[in-house]
Order: sequence, then structure tokens, then C-alpha cells
Amino acid sequence: MISAKSDVQVDTPEVRVTEWRLAPGSATGHHIHEMDYVIVPVTSGEMTIVAPNGERSKAQLGLGKSYFRKAGVEHDVLNETTAEIVFLEVELKRPI
Repeated sequence: MISAKSDVQVDTPEVRVTEWRLAPGSATGHHIHEMDYVIVPVTSGEMTIVAPNGERSKAQLGLGKSYFRKAGVEHDVLNETTAEIVFLEVELKRPI
């Protein structure tokens, strides 16, 4: 599986914004979100989500249709479509 490309655009004590680009056939790799986060889709598309137990589900991205998740989410994100998927991940850092 090809690795997704990430580009950190903003990294301050309050927030980190990362652009993710998933080419067809790519994946983010298994990870745990250590911070609350917001996903802002730049493209529409369908991602495959793989849970730690191997269970697979589909997630629809709608252009500009943001969503929020709490810290602790654990998964791998795959692009099993024929089009690139692009989204911004806005991680909310905890105050020190």
C-alpha cells in the first residue's frame, strides 16, 4: 500500500493543521488521534476506515462538509477509489 502524503501547514501551541492527500491505493497507516480534531474535506469522496480489529467501514466526504472527533480514535484510512482524496485535519491542542 502506498503512503498518503501529509503537509503540516500550521503548527502553533493551540492548533496543528495538516493537509492530507490520499492517492488511489494509498493509506495513512494505523494511528491513534491524540488530540480532538476536525476534518475539513477539500474534495468529495469515499474513504475506507479500518478499525484495530480489522473491521472495515466506509466514510463519505462531502466537499466543505466538516466533522469533529474526540481524541482516542484509532484506525487506518485507505483510498480504495480511483480519485485522489484531499482533506485538512485541524488538531486542537490542549492548553498547557
